[in-house]
Amino acid sequence: MKKDYTPENELVFLALGGSGEIGMNVNLYGCDGKWLMVDLGMSFGANEYPGTELLFADIEFIEDRADDLLGIVLTHAHEDHIGAIPYFAADLGVPLYATPFTAELIRRKLQEAGLLDEVEVRIIEEDHGHIELGPFEVTYLPLAHSIAEGNALAIDTPYGRIFHTGDWKLDEDPIIGEPTTEEELREMGAEGVLALVCDSTNVFNPEPSGSEGAVYKGLMEEVKKWSGRRVLVTTFASNVARLQTLGEVAEATGRELVVAGRSLDRMIEVAQDNGYLQNFPKTVDWDTAMGLPRGKVLIMATGGQGEPRAALSRIAEDNHPLSLSEGDVVLFSSRQIPGNEISIGKVQNRLSERGIVMVTDRQSMIHVSGHPGRPELEALYEWLEPEILVPVHGEIRHMQEQARVGLAAGIPSAVFQKNGDIVRLAPGKPGKIAEIEAGRLVLDGDIIVPANGESIVMRRRLAHNGAVIVILEPEGGVTVESIGLPLDEDHDDFIAEARADVAKAIGRPGKGRGRGPRRGGGSAAGDRLEAARLAARRAATRWSGKKPQVRVVDLAG
Repeated sequence: MKKDYTPENELVFLALGGSGEIGMNVNLYGCDGKWLMVDLGMSFGANEYPGTELLFADIEFIEDRADDLLGIVLTHAHEDHIGAIPYFAADLGVPLYATPFTAELIRRKLQEAGLLDEVEVRIIEEDHGHIELGPFEVTYLPLAHSIAEGNALAIDTPYGRIFHTGDWKLDEDPIIGEPTTEEELREMGAEGVLALVCDSTNVFNPEPSGSEGAVYKGLMEEVKKWSGRRVLVTTFASNVARLQTLGEVAEATGRELVVAGRSLDRMIEVAQDNGYLQNFPKTVDWDTAMGLPRGKVLIMATGGQGEPRAALSRIAEDNHPLSLSEGDVVLFSSRQIPGNEISIGKVQNRLSERGIVMVTDRQSMIHVSGHPGRPELEALYEWLEPEILVPVHGEIRHMQEQARVGLAAGIPSAVFQKNGDIVRLAPGKPGKIAEIEAGRLVLDGDIIVPANGESIVMRRRLAHNGAVIVILEPEGGVTVESIGLPLDEDHDDFIAEARADVAKAIGRPGKGRGRGPRRGGGSAAGDRLEAARLAARRAATRWSGKKPQVRVVDLAG
């Protein structure tokens, strides 16, 4: 590899996102001077970045090398794999490749952003579609996942074949789609797989992930159990197989189906436009649903992760045209995403307070994961017989554990890597050869900024410690105001003392009103501002125990 990180006669792998966290997946393969990107995802804002909504991998590395980027290949349509496309794809200036269902969801995102004419989306046949991009030959291989048209990628290069799993599981009854068979995967393994780049999400699960077919039976039994009661099912909108199941459950149990949530409406429309949900029952509107007997309606709603503006949260607060009453039932046909525990708990507590019955996947077979448990990982290792395992799509603990599992299963080499590590896969011994900075970006309002930038750091400090504003007035007076200090009853006394402290500090010898340069490069004006800042902060700490941010405005200057 050259000093500027251009790949030479070699095959390298570089994750910019998704290796160190679950989400915002961005992967690069480099070969013979060119790069190929696999997925361009995002995550949703975290508490550590207050006031932000979306979180992205910093892709400056490949933006600086966009002339050598051949294309962006998308494995499937989950937000952590395609969500960053409207924010970065136009600047990268290369075609996007996706199967029809994924391509339609991408097009809608681009249309909403006004970028439909600026980004080229090329549709790949959904069954073993094939593209050639420079030294990369890419074949799409359908695998089961919790969305329509989930795919692995077989990436053939002059140095060997990569099997990039994307998000996947093994499912003999997936409801939607026809995954690549064990026989086909064994044939691929017999042909030779250099490296398996593999999803690590559920490596700690000692059991198989379970089948959508089993969820069909579980949901059917649960809904039948609650005859005479209104039933609401919340699930991930993108799980087309689950939507198919709920449509069939509604019909089989004699219930009219009503949908609450724009993402569900959008997903049903896109699925039907691409040949899925063709026998989906006609839904009724909210007013019609509320006029039906309680046991004759099935509500399908968004909000299973506790999102405050989603349908389930509003229904829980009795602030939605659809309503539930004591004895009605909510089925959580979804898993609890780490980080959402508090918001989900709030919704569930509101429902419980109103006497509404809740059933989760811990009580009934009404949800299965879209990611492989350990037995599925071990099966794939056996079928493909890769020379190298590269765990991705996980936190550090997930990827390290999968490396151990792979070695124990007989894979000759496992390479642990994290975001920013450049790993040479061939020729020679596989391993890390360089490291680049792999930062994060956040969407803050309408602006994308560094996640560790001044505005976010300052907002975090303000959230923890509050702020004090000091104004030095032209006539020599001092005004002090506080924001966010726990001084409700003592506020006026604190202000009076802080004003006196500031006035005393700026009146001391050496803190005078001069404006000229000082010995050592400072200035009298600078000393005056610093004296006022320190005096106000010390007063605030004395009164509250907090160390607030202090801003001094000198109107006398």
